[in-house]
Amino acid sequence: MTTRPASHAGSWYSNDGSTLLHGLEEWLARVNPSVSGHGTLPQPGARVIIAPHAGYAYSGPAAAWAYRALDISQVKRVFLLGPSHHKYLTGCALSKHTKYATPLGDLPLDLSTISQLRSSGKFEDMSVGTDSAEHSLEMHLPYIRHTVSKDCDTANIPPLIPILVGGTEPSTEKTYGSLFAPFLADPSNLFIISSDFCHWGSRFSYTYYLPSSASHPKDGYSLSKRDKPSVPPIYESIARIDRLTMQAIESGSHDALLASLRDTGNTVCGRHPIGVVMAGIETLKRQGELAPEKGLFQFVRYEQSTEVLEAKDSSVSYASAFAVL
Repeated sequence: MTTRPASHAGSWYSNDGSTLLHGLEEWLARVNPSVSGHGTLPQPGARVIIAPHAGYAYSGPAAAWAYRALDISQVKRVFLLGPSHHKYLTGCALSKHTKYATPLGDLPLDLSTISQLRSSGKFEDMSVGTDSAEHSLEMHLPYIRHTVSKDCDTANIPPLIPILVGGTEPSTEKTYGSLFAPFLADPSNLFIISSDFCHWGSRFSYTYYLPSSASHPKDGYSLSKRDKPSVPPIYESIARIDRLTMQAIESGSHDALLASLRDTGNTVCGRHPIGVVMAGIETLKRQGELAPEKGLFQFVRYEQSTEVLEAKDSSVSYASAFAVL
């Protein structure tokens, strides 16, 4: 019986429970529940979200839009998929802990479901060090703990299934998608996908720029540090690149997402967990278990850490979306 500590508390977000709770509730309260073109939040049947995982000072407000969209009326367990930042993986990995700690209280892990996944032979185990170091999973834990514990006592908090996703090939994403399809079909399961969007700047080795004259995503070019284009400003080009990725995700086509990423090279760190879940939704549709209009992501929030004007600067983008199953 081991508990993963909240290793990023006190640096990436507050380690004081009361302060943390106040921040989460304030960000959630700021979300406009009536989103143009998307109805009222939360959306009935919204069991899948994409939300960012940077320090809360940067991405906490954007993440609130995704969590406000979640329908938790039937939740019994929560799948959390995040990209691996520290360990090289070609597939996915599971936690060996029994609980994950947060300043708001512990989240129990669903040991039965984790054992079921492990028995498939398609998962590695995270080392304790890898598990502790990975922020893409941890940054969602306070939001998950706060969201799913609203209508239950501590003894009945829906358990968590954390999954670390590596640099998966498209065929591997489809394989994992098929594996997760039955879990996606279960109305008592939530799926949280952890991802930031464009990491732009020389420190990320990505300075792709789309001038206003570019008619195709491939018509851009990389900037050098001395460049300062203005038509459009760099931050608008970054937003265009992100919109192309978001439109591909909203299309519901896993292959369309892969093609968009090839065109622009967009540095979406959670592209692999997004791909896995999209492939799983497509599996359900092929099997006739999900209507064509279901399972399509809708983006409700987009932000950038900085409005970049010069190529020597950098920024990270944050986007939140939900899908109704």
